[in-house]
Amino acid sequence: MPGQKPKNDTVWEELFIERDILRDIDANGIHRIPAAIISKKREARLMTKFDQLINRPQIFSKNDLAILPDSRSSYVIGRFNCYEPISYASADAIIERAFPEWIQSLTASNLYSESAALLCAYHAGLISDVLGEEVAFTVFGRMSTGHFDFSILAKQGGQTTQQPLTVDRAQCEIDGGFEGVETFVIVEVKNEAVDDFHIRQLYYPYRLWQSKVSKRVVPIFLTYSNEVFTFNVYEFERPNEYNSLRLVTRKQYQIVPTDIEIADIRRILRQTTVQTEPEKIPFPQADRFERVIDLLTRLRANGGTLTQEEITTNYAFDQRQTQYYTSAARYLGLLENTYEEGRGRTYTLSVNGMRLMSKAPKARNLALIEIILSRSVFREAMQYYLDHAQSPPKEAVLNLIRHAGMPLSGDTLPRRAQSVTGWTRWIMGLTTE
Repeated sequence: MPGQKPKNDTVWEELFIERDILRDIDANGIHRIPAAIISKKREARLMTKFDQLINRPQIFSKNDLAILPDSRSSYVIGRFNCYEPISYASADAIIERAFPEWIQSLTASNLYSESAALLCAYHAGLISDVLGEEVAFTVFGRMSTGHFDFSILAKQGGQTTQQPLTVDRAQCEIDGGFEGVETFVIVEVKNEAVDDFHIRQLYYPYRLWQSKVSKRVVPIFLTYSNEVFTFNVYEFERPNEYNSLRLVTRKQYQIVPTDIEIADIRRILRQTTVQTEPEKIPFPQADRFERVIDLLTRLRANGGTLTQEEITTNYAFDQRQTQYYTSAARYLGLLENTYEEGRGRTYTLSVNGMRLMSKAPKARNLALIEIILSRSVFREAMQYYLDHAQSPPKEAVLNLIRHAGMPLSGDTLPRRAQSVTGWTRWIMGLTTE
């Protein structure tokens, strides 16, 4: 049925009861579970891929739990501090770089996969620029971690302690390894803006390659969202401590020019006709418009279709956010949904959505602005922004929504107002003025 609990949540709740996992963790600090036991119910790879905090099943979130592989055939569960938050606010100004004109097999304006984004960053010289030395692309893919011991911060009995763990030939994956004269770089890539990431994605490859090369090993977490490459460069201050990760620098780059002029926005306001509100689709509650674009990008990369389960499990959304952001894309006429027995809720790029996501970034953004400003509330909010050189205050946005006759009240009104403010700020953030 629509809105039903994700499969991972259901299966993990069964396993917690069958194996009395919480009691074991309360008594011993950890619970070790064979991959074969998990796979009897559902493929272990799908059941343990919680790359962001928000991806964790409800029983993990409720009990402040995380999971780590400790071999190729087993996992360990505990109240581990496994995740590192990311902020995009402290990065310097975006640096513009050119992409080699002679390359035809890779297009900087059409990066719909993580591997394509990484290759583009490499060939545009971004990775070398971040490190301050030329590098060569040398390794990628799945590999064995080898054997190593480490400690991780964990909560036990109301206190935080260093929990010792051992990893013995677990599987890890490297999106890209790059070697310079002085450094070896491990890069983990996400084709979306995320709030945090699982440190394991950097730590396991770091420990592996620290034992294999004599050079300094540099872990980098790279996000590509809205045509901006954000490099988070880290170091592990104490290699044997999982939580000794420290941010060294953050740099942002852009290859494809996407700057829009204020005059473009004024022109769109003049030329765009106000459309009636879509029927049976709620007014948006999705305040970060970049994430709407990330969702559409993921759909385009997957042939235009994803199930609700796939979006929730694999990307930086929980079930509620999946509903909010897919609904926002439907509100703009870019996404359609159906319900199929066995697959559940399925989302597909509409004809207009597929056409829009096929455009070059600047043309795509202009088309998105035109669609947004065809809705009366967003149009009026944008006009206020242009007239006053600042975002409209909260009460002004609330009045716009009320005057438009939206069937909203109570707590829902302020949350919808946040979406209006967020979307207009996204539009203004594209401008050069």
